[in-house]
Amino acid sequence: MKNTIDRSIDRLLQESGGLSDLKISRFRLGGISCALLWCEGMISLDHANSMVIKQLSGLGRRFFSGQKLLDHLAARCQNFAGTPIGEGELFHAVTSGNLVLLAEGADGALCYPQQGYPYRAVSESYTEENVRASREGFAEPIKVNMTLIRRRLKSRSLVFEPAVVGEDSRTDVALVYLADRVTGQLLAEVRKRLGSIRIGSVLESGFIEPFFEQDGYSMFSAVGHTERPDTFCAKISEGRIGLLVDGTPFALILPSLFVESFQSFDDYTGRAYFASFIRIVKLVCFFVSVLLPGSYVAVAGFHPEMLPEKLLQSLVTAQQQVALPLFAEALFIHLVYEIVREAGLRLPRPVGHAVSLIGALVVGETAITAGLVGAPLVMIAAFTTVCSYLLPTLYQQMTVFRFGFIVLGALAGAVGITAGFCFLLLNICSVDAYGAPYTSPVTPYGGAALRDGILRRSWRVLARRRFRMSQLPGSEDSDGKR
Repeated sequence: MKNTIDRSIDRLLQESGGLSDLKISRFRLGGISCALLWCEGMISLDHANSMVIKQLSGLGRRFFSGQKLLDHLAARCQNFAGTPIGEGELFHAVTSGNLVLLAEGADGALCYPQQGYPYRAVSESYTEENVRASREGFAEPIKVNMTLIRRRLKSRSLVFEPAVVGEDSRTDVALVYLADRVTGQLLAEVRKRLGSIRIGSVLESGFIEPFFEQDGYSMFSAVGHTERPDTFCAKISEGRIGLLVDGTPFALILPSLFVESFQSFDDYTGRAYFASFIRIVKLVCFFVSVLLPGSYVAVAGFHPEMLPEKLLQSLVTAQQQVALPLFAEALFIHLVYEIVREAGLRLPRPVGHAVSLIGALVVGETAITAGLVGAPLVMIAAFTTVCSYLLPTLYQQMTVFRFGFIVLGALAGAVGITAGFCFLLLNICSVDAYGAPYTSPVTPYGGAALRDGILRRSWRVLARRRFRMSQLPGSEDSDGKR
């Protein structure tokens, strides 16, 4: 009959289909047969040797059972004290970069975190550039990201709530929140949605992001994401919940508001009046990027009398040299810009930027010379594309709506643009940010709108009363009161 160690190893191999990189070291400790299990390349052997193996080998006491041995080791107040785990957790513990100790006759095992696998070091964020802020961005290992957060928030109420998602990948995730700031309603809803996720593999936070969005057809989402630890800490300090996913530097923030798409970390490190100015510029660019191409098609095709005479003459002259109708011309040039942008993203970084810039210039100039598009529309397409770059978190929505407004402007003129604009506002206002309106604090209007909405006050004002999500209309405070 096999002993308990062999049975545990056989069960582990059976569950994993072989686990060819499993390493097993058998020895006797305190008179009990033991075995150490780990995955090759997943642990730091030097660290494990100095912190665990050497100190275990110095244990001179004898034990009468393997369970008492593990209980003794788990209770020791030393650096190498292990965490008890059940037999069903062996596979996840081994494949997560832990050193697992089995003892003959024991029901479970001890787990020693000794992760030593290679990973990208903490570096500057590539997607959220800031002039005056920390240069640190999240890395891929979840433990590293938790450390970056703990360094910035040394609060007693900071909670890391672990979970595992993905039937095949068994990906480690962690809910991060401040227990004295988050509302009970928000925490219960996020836990419920996290527990209801049924998916095979989770290789990036975007895999589970849709599970935290509301059901409906809105293109906007109350789930934010960030690559910056300082932004992440600022959000959970306001009573939100952050979600870290092992294997990706992009963390989720629940909930996120529409107005926050126009904000950046630099807004809080510079002058308040300039931050307010930049936010207004971004808001204008949002509507320009969405509405301008469609409005141009509508006015030029249905309402030319709305244009000044000299401008109208210039547009007519330019359009006479173009073979395509205005509607096809607008769709063509915007589609070309999207293709050039996508090519610049997918190509290797040293040539990607050059291809984007040169491709856009060459294609635009050649299209004008060949008579496919007019110069005014090329300028409009370039301007709207640049405007959309100011709001990377809303780029997907702006691109889709831009093409929609071009179609509406070509089919129904100003009436189509007006109807589309109403649909855009309805699409934004219909999003539920976990009980709070997505458009808060602008509408319904709240005092926070003048403190830190589109406009921002100085830190002398902001420091008097810190903003919390529970202050928004529709939110429930931690005591369950409205």
